[in-house]
Amino acid sequence: MTPANGSIPTRVRPPGPAGGHRAAGPDGRGGTRRRPRRAVGRQAVAGWLFVTPFTVLLVAFLLLPMAYAAKLSLYRSTLVEGEVFAWLDNYRQALADPEFLRGVGRVIVFGLVQTPVMIGIALLAALLIDAATSRLSRLFRLAAFVPYAVPVVIGTLMWGFLYSPDTGPLSSLTDVDFLSGDTVLYSLGNIVTWQWAGYNMIVLYAALQGLPREVYESARIDGAGAVQIALRIKTPMISSAIVLVTIFTIIGTLQFFTEPLILQPLNPGAITNSYTPNVYAYQQAFSYQQYNYSAAISFLLGAVVFVGSYLFLFATRRRSALR
Repeated sequence: MTPANGSIPTRVRPPGPAGGHRAAGPDGRGGTRRRPRRAVGRQAVAGWLFVTPFTVLLVAFLLLPMAYAAKLSLYRSTLVEGEVFAWLDNYRQALADPEFLRGVGRVIVFGLVQTPVMIGIALLAALLIDAATSRLSRLFRLAAFVPYAVPVVIGTLMWGFLYSPDTGPLSSLTDVDFLSGDTVLYSLGNIVTWQWAGYNMIVLYAALQGLPREVYESARIDGAGAVQIALRIKTPMISSAIVLVTIFTIIGTLQFFTEPLILQPLNPGAITNSYTPNVYAYQQAFSYQQYNYSAAISFLLGAVVFVGSYLFLFATRRRSALR
C-alpha cells in the first residue's frame, strides 16, 4: 500500500545503541570491522616472544635459586646421617644468635642515620640544579652522578686507600684512624653516601623537571622567594619520588655487604665476620660450610627488609601517591 499523498515510503534504519543512527564503521556498512583471529593470534605470539627471555631469566636466576635456598634452610647437615630435615631449627638458632642480632641492630642504626643524610643531600643537590639556569648545571649534574658510575668495588678500594692509617692521606692529615672500631661505621656511611647520592639526585631531579613551571611563576607573583618555593612547593610536589628513593635506600642499607667485606682486611678487628647480616651469612656459607644455616639467615634478613620497607611505605602513604 502507498500513502494517501502517493509518495513511496522509505525504509527507516533502526536506531543505534544510544538512540541515534548507527554510525558507519571502517567498512562503510554501519558496523566495526573485526580484526581477523589470525592477526590477534600473531600479536599474542609476538607478546609472548618478547616476555619469554625475561621470564626464563627470572625463573632460572631468581625463583629457582630462592626455592633451592628455602629447601636448604629447612635441613641440617650432620656427620652421621647427612642431610636431615630440621624444619625451623635453623631459624630458631638464628633468632637466638647474638652475632646475627648484633649485625641486624648495627645495620638498622646505620640506616637510621645514613638514610636521612643521603636523601637530604640528594634532595638539596636536585633543588639547586633545578634552580640553576646557567650552562654549568649540566656539568654539576654529571659530576654528582659520576660516583654512581664507578663500580662499588673500585670505589670502596679507592676509599680504603684514603682511609688507610699507613698510606692514606686522610689519616696523616687529621691523625684520625678512620677504620677503628669507633669510626669505621661513619667511614662506611661516607662511602655509601658518596656512591648513591648522585643516583637519588637524578631521580629527584627528573621528578622536578616534570612539575609545571606555571606554579613557580604564580608563587613569585605572590611574593615567595626561592627558598620558600623549594620547601613549600617543589618538595611536597615530588613527595612520591622522595618516598620511592627512600625505600630503595632502606633496602640497600639492610643489604649492606660489599663495602665492609672489601675493607675487612684493613682492620679485621673492627670489621668482624658478623659485622653485617650479609657478611655473616657469607662467612657461614663459604668459610664454615654452614650452607643450611646461611640460607636461614638470608631468609630472615629478607623478612626484615620486607617488614622495614612496608612499615615505611605504610607510614608515608598519606603524603605520597604510592600505595
